[in-house]
Amino acid sequence: MSGVVVVGSINADLVARVPRHPQPGETLLGSGGDITPGGKGANQAVAAALQGAEVTLIGAVGSDAYAEPATELLRAAGVNMVGVATTSETTGLAVITVAEDGENSIVFIPGANATVDAEYVRSHADILKGAEITLLQGEIPASGFEAATQLAGSRIVVNLAPVVEVPREALLKADPIMANEHEAGLILEQLGFPVESLDPEVLAQALLDAGFTSVVLTLGAHGALVGDHAGLVAVPTPRIDAVDTTGAGDAFAGAFVAKLLAGQDMITAARHAARVGAYTATGRGAQASYPTAAAELPEVSE
Repeated sequence: MSGVVVVGSINADLVARVPRHPQPGETLLGSGGDITPGGKGANQAVAAALQGAEVTLIGAVGSDAYAEPATELLRAAGVNMVGVATTSETTGLAVITVAEDGENSIVFIPGANATVDAEYVRSHADILKGAEITLLQGEIPASGFEAATQLAGSRIVVNLAPVVEVPREALLKADPIMANEHEAGLILEQLGFPVESLDPEVLAQALLDAGFTSVVLTLGAHGALVGDHAGLVAVPTPRIDAVDTTGAGDAFAGAFVAKLLAGQDMITAARHAARVGAYTATGRGAQASYPTAAAELPEVSE
């Protein structure tokens, strides 16, 4: 068994900065227009690798001009790219609008990520069977997601973002399921459980009651709730002045699995991941703002 295997998306991010998010039908003057690497799979792979994990990525890019900037920081972080194909599709593209308060909205165009289906994932069965942790998101086809859960050699961590329809049996293999409050509600609805409250503890417990072994409910500036059927623990996050929250959740996920791989329990891993996510939000962009294991992370105030 060796390392973390991420089966997920690789994108080029087109970033526009605006004073605030536009209303429907409104045109705002913005700035930026830079192309930076992104995609939830690539982001989480880079974050885990920078925190010291051995990481292999299974995914796809196009043969266009976006492929190079989309993969530049994956290579720099030392992510094993043996599972990344070059296809005739365009490289996945995310159009990201970042407001002055740091909050973002994202439109995702799958492109080559749509080719990461069951057939493609099964062609990398040996890699998956050797994984200590398999990490999945929601930016690849459901058939590829399901195949990855069938082939995974050991622990499966799922951050189903965006929340897409995937087979119930595949989703419930997550240990833990990682979601924010909005995603948690959508996951519960997908599984046929009514959302009775938006209270974080109620949502986290509902995910456990729905059949998940463990849960990490991320709460942005309010930290996270982490636990299993033995109980839930609140994990705080450092107080920061956010510059750009793009990719902060992915930084959390990557750092979290890196620490699980290193033998830490979920609570300890989440405490470290919260600090990594906070660090990320103080910089611009996704992968470019991720800390290395040697970086000085913000502390949680008492």
